[in-house]
Amino acid sequence: MTTMSERVRVKVLLLVGDQAEIVADAPDAEEPVRYPVAEIAAAVGVPERRLPGTRLTAEVGPGDRLSGWKLA
Repeated sequence: MTTMSERVRVKVLLLVGDQAEIVADAPDAEEPVRYPVAEIAAAVGVPERRLPGTRLTAEVGPGDRLSGWKLA
C-alpha cells in the first residue's frame, strides 16, 4: 500500500534559540509552529542565521508535523 504525502509551502518567520518559527506561506496563515533550526538548515543547505524569511516546502506527516524540508 502506498501513501502519498502532501507538500506544502511554508516560510521561516524567525529564530527563537535553537528553534525556527514556521508558518504556512499564505495570506491566511495561522500561528507559527516551532521546529529545530539545525534540522532545517542541514536539509536545505542554508546557514541557520540566514533562514528567517526563507520560503520552503515540506512534507506533511502524521499529526500534521512537517519534514522533508526543501527550498521553494
